[in-house]
This record gives sequence, C-alpha cells and structure tokens, in this order.
Amino acid sequence: MQTTSTPTAVNANKALWEKGDFTKLAQTMRESGTALISQLGIRKGEYVLDLGCGDGTTAIPAAHLGAHVRGIDIAENLVAAGNQRVKEEGLTNITFEQGDACNLEAVSDNTFDHVVSIFGAMFAPKPMNVAKEMVRVTKPGGKIVMGNWIPGDPTLVAQILKISSSYTPPPPEGFISPMLWGVESHVMECFTAAGIPAANISFLRDTYTFKFNGTASEFVRLFKTYYGPTMNAFEAAETNEKSGELQTELEALFSSQNKSNNKNFTSIPATFLRVTVSV
Repeated sequence: MQTTSTPTAVNANKALWEKGDFTKLAQTMRESGTALISQLGIRKGEYVLDLGCGDGTTAIPAAHLGAHVRGIDIAENLVAAGNQRVKEEGLTNITFEQGDACNLEAVSDNTFDHVVSIFGAMFAPKPMNVAKEMVRVTKPGGKIVMGNWIPGDPTLVAQILKISSSYTPPPPEGFISPMLWGVESHVMECFTAAGIPAANISFLRDTYTFKFNGTASEFVRLFKTYYGPTMNAFEAAETNEKSGELQTELEALFSSQNKSNNKNFTSIPATFLRVTVSV
C-alpha cells in the first residue's frame, strides 16, 4: 500500500522573523535596550525571561546586571546569533533557545521574577495565549514588562509598518494585528482574561531611539535588505511596479524623523507603549 507524507505546515511568524537578518537592525537598538533594562529594577540573582529576545538587545544587558536570563525567540537564526554574542562576551548566566510565545511548553509555572518582551511577543499570532503564558511563568509578586509599538503613532516604526502594509496583500482571515498590543484596552482585555486585576496593569508612553552610522537613505536600505516586513513589502511592490513609490515614501519618512545634525549619522526616536503587569 502506498503512503504519502503530509508536508509540515509553515509557521508564518517564524518564517517572517527568519527572513533577512534582524541582527543588522538590532545593532541600531542596543543603546536604548540597555537603558530600558536599567530602569526595570532587575537585581543580581533574579530570574529573567526575555520573550521574543532576538539576539539579545535586552537579554544581554539583563545578564550584565547579574540576573539569570533565559531568552526565547521563534527565529532559530536569531537564537544562534544570541548564543554567539553570549559566547563572545564570556557570559555564563544567560542562554537562548527557540520557542513560541503562544505556547511556552518548555517553561515551568512560576519560574521568573521578571518577564520582559520588548517588540517581541507582540508579533506572536495569538495574543490571549501570549498573555496567559507570560502570567503563568511569572512568580507571584513578579513583574511582566512589554514594549509595544502603537497603531497610528506618527513616529518611525508604526509608520514603517503602516506604509509597508499599504503595498502588501490583505492579511488572511482571522489575522489579529500585532499593533493591537499598543492599544491599552486590548492589553487590559488580554491580561484580565489571564487572571490579572486591572489595577495591576499600568501604561507609560516611552521612547526608543534607533542610532545608525550612516545616512537616512542608507538606513532605509538596511530595512529593505534585512527587516522581514519591509522585505515583504518591497517584494509585493515590485510585482505591482511600485517599488520606487515605496522607496520614496520610506526615504521621506526616515529623513523627516532623523534628529541627527550629522548628515552621515541617523538618530530617530520612536514612541512605544510600555506595559507593566504586577502578578
């Protein structure tokens, strides 16, 4: 009897973040990542989970504070890059592994003093599951801190994603926009459904600054070459003979938001919603 194998379903979220090389973008985010971690009250010996950790922009600074850090990311190439950075820096109190924020099956209940996710778990496709899992793995008395981009915000990343989406096909039925994590009522809904009292959830508008050693146009090229959502937008625009229009829109955006007085250096602040949840 002949049998046929069923192909493994592609995880679209994993494919998106393994596309290109996000580490190139992450290098422009290091300074703000370190500054943010320094504000969270992480102490030596505490246990920290960085969810959607990438190659360690916030996880490695937490390890430098003396915490025991576990980084989890959907993208295997970013996990490998994070582990390489750890090796190069000689750190022994941090590990990176592949995993899904919607189902942290390898993580025990009540494990971490701090669960941190800066522009990471917001991109996982099932927000209710993400909130439930973050609450589950946090110790009673611990804290969850998320950094989430805000829909409609006039600053850089929200506008990149808005412009990019106008050139790509509509998302599949049932798609939940990651930008909803930047809406306070949605965040409240997710975490209260996970058992957190509304009084234990607070919000702050914060700023993350991208710093790139090059012109604004060169910074656009970095996104075009290495950032999955922008790469997809250019591929879609190319099929419609609109890649030039997309390029023009992005270059205008980056140039208008560049705060650097040096024409060969780019510094662009981006507003985000900082969410703090007391468990």
